[in-house]
Amino acid sequence: MTATTLATAEGTTSPVAAQRRSAPTPIPTSRLLKVELRKMFNTRSGMWLMCSIGILALLATGAVMIFAADADLTYDNFGAAIGFPMVIILPIIATLSVTSEWSQRSGLTTFTLVPHRGRVIGAKLAVAVLVGVAAMVLAFSIGALGNVVGASTAGIDPVWNMSVSQMLTITLATVLSMLIGFMLGVLIRNSPGAIVGYFIYNFVLTPLTMLLASSQSWFRDLQPWVDFNFTQGFLFEGDLTSTQWSQLGVTGLFWLAIPLAIGLFLVRRSEVK
Repeated sequence: MTATTLATAEGTTSPVAAQRRSAPTPIPTSRLLKVELRKMFNTRSGMWLMCSIGILALLATGAVMIFAADADLTYDNFGAAIGFPMVIILPIIATLSVTSEWSQRSGLTTFTLVPHRGRVIGAKLAVAVLVGVAAMVLAFSIGALGNVVGASTAGIDPVWNMSVSQMLTITLATVLSMLIGFMLGVLIRNSPGAIVGYFIYNFVLTPLTMLLASSQSWFRDLQPWVDFNFTQGFLFEGDLTSTQWSQLGVTGLFWLAIPLAIGLFLVRRSEVK
């Protein structure tokens, strides 16, 4: 507190206390993470998307137990059956975690409370990765349970033909797919547009590149260096070579890292209405 003097109308002076306003305490990152995690569950659509992970995992496990032959009741097949819906649902969850700030106009509140948008997007990214890893742990657990129950029902020994390293690479592939959805959400910032963009990228572009590789020899050799979806397939097989890791890094740079950086640049300057 400092004392200043003001001239009054009578020519006298009186001390005035000039108070310094202290800077507000910044919101801690742990609170941001808790808020962003809660945002994924506290809406009706978010709650059902999260519940659908466990529901579809159980349905996929039951389908393998009912329709697969005894020789196909392996942990690998249970994991593959459960992993397919994960590739669809998890990227949508990551996309909506970003686009909801614009589509539901909650960004007006979010970015007022936390003006540094980079911190908010970083918290959303960390939570998306956490949810992806947790979902895969749940999927592997349900797959293991299905493998034991299926083998017991069929009267055979359970087949554990998936190594820990393969589980880790499959989890990495799923998280990368989730990050593609996150990237599209940051880049487009519109829920329908980002979701449609992901389906085009994953289910339209992939068959086209496979068709081109099967018909054109020049693209067949080039595909591992330009097709991110193709190189992600290496992760489901496990035991990647150094060349395959390099191809995954190059394609991930152009299809994920650079577009995400552009999206972050635009997010920090876009107007939330």
